[in-house]
Amino acid sequence: MYVAVKGGERAIENAHGWLAEARRGDATVPDLAVDQIREQLALAVDRVMAEGSLYDPDLAALALKQARGDVVEAVFLIRAFRTTLPRFGASAPLDTGAAQIIRRISATYKDAPGGQVLGPTFDYTHRLLDFGLAESATPAPAPEAPSSLGAVPHILSHLGEEGLIQPEREGGAEVPDLTRAPLEFPASRPLRLQALARGDEGFLLSLAYSTQRGYGRNHAFIGELRIGHVRVSAYLPELGFEIDFAEILLTECETVNQFQGSKSEPAQFTRGYGLVFGQSERKAISMALVDRALRTRELGEDTGSAPAQDEEFVLSHCDNIQSSGFLEHIKLPHYVDFQAELELIRKLRRRAMPEAAQ
Repeated sequence: MYVAVKGGERAIENAHGWLAEARRGDATVPDLAVDQIREQLALAVDRVMAEGSLYDPDLAALALKQARGDVVEAVFLIRAFRTTLPRFGASAPLDTGAAQIIRRISATYKDAPGGQVLGPTFDYTHRLLDFGLAESATPAPAPEAPSSLGAVPHILSHLGEEGLIQPEREGGAEVPDLTRAPLEFPASRPLRLQALARGDEGFLLSLAYSTQRGYGRNHAFIGELRIGHVRVSAYLPELGFEIDFAEILLTECETVNQFQGSKSEPAQFTRGYGLVFGQSERKAISMALVDRALRTRELGEDTGSAPAQDEEFVLSHCDNIQSSGFLEHIKLPHYVDFQAELELIRKLRRRAMPEAAQ
């Protein structure tokens, strides 16, 4: 129960004013523009879009500015805005095989079919601070347009041609929409993937790391990690065909895992899958590892007791908005609750130590 605090409204208004002043910082320093955040803090923008379930780089950059760089708060702002948007329909399934690739690597094939494309990555940098970035900004040279690779097939499709990897099941029941219906258990794999796609990157990273350290059957290889621009289309009944209406940047990861087979299925590889808005490699890989860890029951493996294999544990705690909301609500007034606990402790002490009470 919350109680009214005298002067509370005025205090809140003053706190909001102070927040705006703190957000602006030193007024002698030029204000940070939204387009600067969008272009130069692109990975943070991509994370906000992914966990906010809304692909709009400008809004994600605005949310980061408003949140003073707090990614979780920015995700909260995007999620709240998303609820105000009308829903016109659903897009057709994305064809990531037709993506315009900017990065594509495989840890399973040295000479990957279609070639390895390193793209923009921190993987080979020395992780030394570049103090040149602290100098006054100078106009950047016009970037050269990267050559297009065209459609590049998925690397794991070559394993599929030999029957060496379990095929993905297509069709079947209608895919549920996590944004329109509450999460229920047991959850189907499509529903799990939706929850993981908007889950907190840090939480999923910790779970994925735990599977690599032995807390779960998950010794994986990265079959393919690709980043590229994918067209989004929708079927219009009025026209009778699909039209492209957008192009988005996605990161996709497919991992390869061992599987011993069963009486009905021969030994073959299985896969974990991750798909994330923007360039979010760490999140996509983490998602793929956790996805595979959650498939133990459907693959007939021992479920074990590893946290990453516990569907309810993972999916109930991976959403940073739900987690932070429940955690941060304890900052709000709980005077009545605490007074009740305080009186209970005093009563117990009086019963246990009557002499001291006198």
